[in-house]
Amino acid sequence: MNRTTLSFIAGVGALAAVTGFAALTSPDASGASPAKAAAELPVERTSLVCPAPSSSDLAETTYTSFTPVTKGTASDGKAELLSAGEESGAAAGDQSAKDEKAGKDEKAGKGGRTAADKPVLTAKEPGKPVTEDASGADSPALVGTADGKFAPGWTVQQTTQVAAGTGRGLQGVNCTAPDTEFWFPGASTAPDRTDYVHLTNPDDSAAVVDIELYGKDGALETTVGEGITVQPHSGEPILLSTLTSEKQDNVTVHVSVRSGRVGASVQALDDKLGGDWLAASVDPTGSLVLPGIPKDATAVRLVVFAPGEADADLKVRLASPSGSITPAGNETLHVKGGMISAVDLGDVMRGEPGSLVLTPSDHSVPVVAAVRVVRGKGAAQETAFIPAGRAVGQRATAVDNTAKGTRLSVTAPSATAEIKVTASAGSEGGSAVSKTYTVKSGTTQEVEVPVPSGLKGTYALTVETVSGGPVYASRTLTSSLDGVSAFTVQALPDDRGMVAVPEADEDLSVLQK
Repeated sequence: MNRTTLSFIAGVGALAAVTGFAALTSPDASGASPAKAAAELPVERTSLVCPAPSSSDLAETTYTSFTPVTKGTASDGKAELLSAGEESGAAAGDQSAKDEKAGKDEKAGKGGRTAADKPVLTAKEPGKPVTEDASGADSPALVGTADGKFAPGWTVQQTTQVAAGTGRGLQGVNCTAPDTEFWFPGASTAPDRTDYVHLTNPDDSAAVVDIELYGKDGALETTVGEGITVQPHSGEPILLSTLTSEKQDNVTVHVSVRSGRVGASVQALDDKLGGDWLAASVDPTGSLVLPGIPKDATAVRLVVFAPGEADADLKVRLASPSGSITPAGNETLHVKGGMISAVDLGDVMRGEPGSLVLTPSDHSVPVVAAVRVVRGKGAAQETAFIPAGRAVGQRATAVDNTAKGTRLSVTAPSATAEIKVTASAGSEGGSAVSKTYTVKSGTTQEVEVPVPSGLKGTYALTVETVSGGPVYASRTLTSSLDGVSAFTVQALPDDRGMVAVPEADEDLSVLQK
């Protein structure tokens, strides 16, 4: 094997270890044997962004950072979250405000940062959560990086209590990795909804973003959704009702990035039903799982969107504790290409937790989906959202759990699986504990959540797949807020803390000389 090919393989391995991208294998120049099987190594660096939590003066927000202990990591490293700087404050199309913000950033230095910037939150050690509280409406978006021993599986949760007003209740969201495309079925431009798409740019150069909206009849006419500039290290909340004059109950938001990258989340606030964050659906695909609908849900609305021109015909199944069942009257769902289909399933849960599983009736057509879940009755109703998600994979984590206000639902849609659930040490004290569970094929189980012994503060739950088929999971947080049983639901996708790096056939140490 010649030196050029060796250099290529070494470079790909280094790139994979740093970024977390899957590694490539390359045959040698003669076309003989390929590189050896890839080894699994911990990622060495990762980044997350958190949207500005609330515009309410009554908001109380907690940030929780956690990294599970991972073998094979470096002995050092750090994880910290910093303020993204003051928000652009501009609705889409307000270029003068954006120009003023850009001028301030230029005077402050690259990306608007100054030497006086201090982390909002800094991790202390893997295996133990760290929390930080913020009050009122002045909390900005946050950007963060983790490297070394803190990078693999780094998870940050933003949980906000809003005592009154539009969107009152419990609002929770996992801080997300920046990317270039996001789909949000389940948003709304209805008169009783105030929905924002939050864009956060973690990088040193501006990002340019397009926002498209789709409804029951196709694309909505938008006025200023194209070419939105998000300044470096900045957060930008875009009110959906400023992008279109059309009022529709169910809207799919498509965020695509022309240049740069952003984190994106939708904050959905209702005048009467509270509110929560709507996380992005998994990328368009033919089969979807929406995990962990609470057993006491009083209303469930499924929203599905087909991004392409082809129509999708889907089988709708509910994975319950006893097995897979068909919601009465909603055995199938037809989704026209480029349009939304929404169906109200009512109190389909009937006192049992469950997960919706969507599969093609005939040929597979890529779709995205989410459900809106309502708990409570009358003036005490509260809302949360569950998008179609990725499987737990090797490991997934949910943080900011409490001793009595946490529920964990796990579903195995296609084959029986065994999982291991670990409760970390508490943020203020306590020892980690683990339990294993078997989840039968086609069922959803609300497992007994382990609690750290001697718990003080909050803790993290880590779910690992031990054997069997793929599993999907979600965590529900509940709390009592002025007579309202407030709640929020977060999915647990694979944390992608490990990356495949190919082993070379020959000793590469000569390249270091």
